[in-house]
Amino acid sequence: MTRLWVTGYRAYELGIFKKDDPKIKIIKYALKAELIRQFEQGVDWVITGPQLGIEQWTIEVVNELKQDYAVKIAMMAPYLNIEKNWNDEKKGQLAKLKTQVDYYASVSMQEYQNPSQLKGYQKFMVNHTDCALMIYDPEFEGKTKHDYALITNLQISKNYTWQTVSFDDLQEFAIAFGEEQESDKNY
Repeated sequence: MTRLWVTGYRAYELGIFKKDDPKIKIIKYALKAELIRQFEQGVDWVITGPQLGIEQWTIEVVNELKQDYAVKIAMMAPYLNIEKNWNDEKKGQLAKLKTQVDYYASVSMQEYQNPSQLKGYQKFMVNHTDCALMIYDPEFEGKTKHDYALITNLQISKNYTWQTVSFDDLQEFAIAFGEEQESDKNY
């Protein structure tokens, strides 16, 4: 069994505030390509979080790919009721995704108390996965900078492979996506 942690930017960090933002198609296209590559290298579990943005889009993409790959998806929340202060639409979206994963749990069995729960979550994720995929560019920091720092520091003490998809990479995926769309029009 090979388990992949997927994380990255929150939607608002990417300037995405609507479900129909065209950037989501590009990000999902990139996620799909990278996840297929991971599945073909033996990944059979994807573990991600509940955050709006890369993590939730990952769940949607994995569920689409389950038709062609024997893979499972887990959603791990850092603490109970992470959505407590979210608006009703976002709460509903998370509730729906919880029903679409193979496993859901919270690392901390309490609601948010302090930042130590987030550090505990990070440790849980690296201890329960074999590798990571991050949609993250260190030149454009976001909340994922803490995960990025932890993972890059792991290279010193643990054989933990990881990959980032940068903004330059996303631009390349956008070009490929556009070319694919154009090609589809011509058929």
